[in-house]
Amino acid sequence: MFFALFATELPFATGGAASGRKLAVRGGRFSPPCGLMVFVERHGTQSGARPKRQAARLGEKDLELLWFLGEHRMVLSEHVAALLGVTVGTADERLRKLAEAGYVRTEDLFRKWPAMQLITRAGLNAIGSALPTPRRDVRTYEHDAGVAWLWIAARRGTFGPLTEVVGERRMRSHDRSRDPGTEPLAVKLGGVGPRGSESLHYPDLLLRTTDGRRVALELELSSKGRRRLEGILVGYAADPRFDGVVYLVQSAALARSVGAAARRLGISDLVHIQRVRSTVSSPAASAALAAQRRAPGRTAPGRTSRDAGTTR
Repeated sequence: MFFALFATELPFATGGAASGRKLAVRGGRFSPPCGLMVFVERHGTQSGARPKRQAARLGEKDLELLWFLGEHRMVLSEHVAALLGVTVGTADERLRKLAEAGYVRTEDLFRKWPAMQLITRAGLNAIGSALPTPRRDVRTYEHDAGVAWLWIAARRGTFGPLTEVVGERRMRSHDRSRDPGTEPLAVKLGGVGPRGSESLHYPDLLLRTTDGRRVALELELSSKGRRRLEGILVGYAADPRFDGVVYLVQSAALARSVGAAARRLGISDLVHIQRVRSTVSSPAASAALAAQRRAPGRTAPGRTSRDAGTTR
């Protein structure tokens, strides 16, 4: 399963823009977040013996990969291959070694669907990250995979020159620990949530451009409903810190819905719409995933985006 926004370099292919300007597509690899070589410890086992700690060297690519994993709830082998500029087989081998060392865990979802790769607490500690350990949520598999592709695309310059790409996990972590009176990274929707906290909405990605603008990316694979969508759009319109929001939608109906909502609110100049395509390799898996999404009263562990007072 992959997302299509480009035809080259990443498994994306450009779709037409339903409103606003069409986004430019640029290539090129981005620099790794750190270039240090460090020594960490891993757990090794011997038959009939207690696990022993063995020195394991994490190279530049290992650190780049762990940092990438830490920014996302989960990634796929294909993401890792694109990130590091290697084959999927090479990416699988690197992930396997990191999993053996305890820095990554692999979780299968459905037959013929790529396994989810999640960073562990040990992996986060190895890169000095205070982000929480991500938890599996099968209902967001398709969405999380798409966001990881968009993150790679943004770092490669697809959305223009950027100084920073911030994911939802980092935004939430920042806002939870911010000082009282400090502005959140999230969009302020106004009012108070059910638990008495400030009502906030988190975009999938926050982009900071080289000329100082803040642009939100929203990967919209299913309808939020008119009331909820308009509430989020009003939040963007009322928040002067945001200079634009790009909705990446899978269907023409969703594109029309977002475009119509923006026109009703008089903010068409703020909202840009770009079509994307998701290709699911297994119809049976897709049906099972849809059933998971429809299950009433289900709250996946660790999905803070569903917490009261915040939205995705």
